[in-house]
Amino acid sequence: MILLRASWMLGMPTKRQILKGRFTIAAKHHITIAEIYETELVDIEKAIAHYEQSADYYKGEESNSSANKCLLKVAAYAAQLEQYQKAIEIYEQVGTNTMDNPLLKYSAKDYFFKAALCHFIVDELNAKLALEKYEEMFPAFTDSRECKLLKKLLEAHEEQNSEAYTEAVKEFDSISRLDQWLTTMLLRIKKSIQGDGEGDGDLK
Repeated sequence: MILLRASWMLGMPTKRQILKGRFTIAAKHHITIAEIYETELVDIEKAIAHYEQSADYYKGEESNSSANKCLLKVAAYAAQLEQYQKAIEIYEQVGTNTMDNPLLKYSAKDYFFKAALCHFIVDELNAKLALEKYEEMFPAFTDSRECKLLKKLLEAHEEQNSEAYTEAVKEFDSISRLDQWLTTMLLRIKKSIQGDGEGDGDLK
């Protein structure tokens, strides 16, 4: 029944809105379908595809804020599926788009932070270079707690110091609670310090 509902929405209602040039309504249909795949069918790849389609329709209507919300969903899931380059590109794109907006620029540090974490999982040097780039692009990032945490984590990783890594995360978490996504990414990085099979699955 759930799959039938998604298929039906993808059929006539969505196509009808596209034909009428109502891309915003079509975008909302794709979000609803994405949420069905996300929560009820637990098919993340299909959810990603529908969030991407929705973002495209919103961009066509110049609804950039709505498009960014969909893209951020795509980035979060892409990173979870280890599609790090895709996640990095989105986080950098959204971060760059928001850093000059007085109302949204505070969020830019979060997007650059997440992009840097994705870089970090792939390669420590990439993360260092990305961090330098983000600080240059967005000077306000330098004073953020996220940037300071990244620098501590990079130092701990370079020294292969698991305790220093954990301590830095604990300190950050005591003020800004880590969500599940951040916890997952930070654990992936920590395991590269501890070596294969030595990870205890804990950051605290």
